Amino acid sequence: MAKVSTNINLDPVLKKESQALFKDLGMDLTTAVTIFLRQSVREQAIPFAIKRDVPNDETVAAIEEYYDMKANPQNYKRYDSFSDALNEVLNA
Repeated sequence: MAKVSTNINLDPVLKKESQALFKDLGMDLTTAVTIFLRQSVREQAIPFAIKRDVPNDETVAAIEEYYDMKANPQNYKRYDSFSDALNEVLNA
């Protein structure tokens, strides 16, 4: 099969890290890209899920609490040191 050359622009750090990974897996960057393209054509889609990391409810609540604490510090207890906070938790 005839080959064709294609140029792609990559972040240099991403390229270096990718080359190291693929070398460890026994292939070069060209082979890895070819595998990705063949699988994409085979599946008629990107061969892996592309999605945002959606935080769970507990994480969302913690983030909301953080923003509330930042906006309204007067509503939250303050400690002079970590030891004071830890002592309160341990003695509760």
